[in-house]
Amino acid sequence: MKIFKIEENDANQRLDKFLKKLFPNATRSLIYKLNRKDKIKVKDIFERENKFKKKDNEYKLQIWDEIKIFLSDNEFKELSEEKIEILEKSEKFDKKDIVFEDGFLLVVNKNSWINVHSWDYKTKETNIIQQVQDYLWEKLNSLTFKPSLIHRIDRDTSWILMIAKKKNILIQLVKDFKEHKKLEKTYYTIVLWRLSRKTWTIKKSLKRIENAKDENKVQVANDGQTAISHFSLLKEHVIPANMFSNPKEIIISEVEVKIETWRMHQIRVHMASIWNPVLWDKIYWDQKINSFFAKNFWLKRQALHSWKIKFFHYWRNKKMELTANLKPDLKNFLENISKIEIKD
Repeated sequence: MKIFKIEENDANQRLDKFLKKLFPNATRSLIYKLNRKDKIKVKDIFERENKFKKKDNEYKLQIWDEIKIFLSDNEFKELSEEKIEILEKSEKFDKKDIVFEDGFLLVVNKNSWINVHSWDYKTKETNIIQQVQDYLWEKLNSLTFKPSLIHRIDRDTSWILMIAKKKNILIQLVKDFKEHKKLEKTYYTIVLWRLSRKTWTIKKSLKRIENAKDENKVQVANDGQTAISHFSLLKEHVIPANMFSNPKEIIISEVEVKIETWRMHQIRVHMASIWNPVLWDKIYWDQKINSFFAKNFWLKRQALHSWKIKFFHYWRNKKMELTANLKPDLKNFLENISKIEIKD
C-alpha cells in the first residue's frame, strides 16, 4: 500500500487519467477494475470527515488531496516502471544552451539538426525532450507531469525553445501561442543578394500543399492564409568575383525578421518570393549556390535562427524579452566571410 499527495502539477485532472499516467503499463480497463475493487481511495481535502473514500473515475483531483493505493510492491513496480534510456555523455543536455530558467520555465537555445520529439522524422536519435527530461529528472516535484514543449520548431533551424516545468504555465503560454497574444518573435537570417530596400513588409498569402514531397510544401497563393513579415537589413557582405572560381561577385545580407502571422515556412517562402532566399534553404531555392557555400565556407544548414522572444511570464507577472545568441556555425561562417569580402 502506498499514499500519494497531489501537488500542483498533478491537480485538476480526472482520477482515472492521473492513474493512467502513474501506471503507464496498466490498461484503462485494469485501472477501472482497481477502482471498482476498492484498491483506490481518495482523501478529499474539502470533505469534513477527512477520510479515505472511494471516488468515481471522473473525480477531479485537487491540490493536497491524498490517494491511497492498495497494491503490493511488485504490482507497483510492474505497472509503473518505465524504461528510461540513459543518455551517453555526448548526448546529454548542454547547460550552456540555457537562455533562462526558473521554477516554471526552461528556455533553451536549440541546436540545428536535433529533433524535438522521439517520433519526429521517425528516428531513434537523441531529441530535445529526452535531453531536458534527463536534465530535470530529479528537480521536478510531480507524479505524472513531465517537462512539456510550449511550441513546436523545425529540426534544421537553431531556435529559442520554451519548455514548461509547471502545468499551469504550459496551459497559459500554449494559449498565448495559439492566439498570438502577448508574444513577439524575432528571427535572424542570412539571405542571398542585395535587398531592394532596407526595411520592408511582405504581405503575401501562403498555402500549404498537402502530401508534398519534393515540391514546395508552402507556396504563395491568392487563396492561401494571410501572412505578414517585417524585415530590416542589418549588414551586407560582398564576396568578390573569381574568389573560389565564382564568375561574379556574390552578395549576402544579414536580416532581422519579425512575423505577425506564424505560418509554416513563412520566412523562407516570403524571402524567396522577393528573390532573397534564405541561405542554404534546400526546398525553396537552387541547390548549386548551397554547394558553393558548403564547399568553401562549411555552411551546411539553412541560415535561420529564432533570435528573440517577448512574452508575458504569468507567475512573475511581468513582460520578458529573451535573446538566444547565434550558434557557432553561423558565427564562424560570418567570420570567414568577413576575411575575404570586398570592403567599401
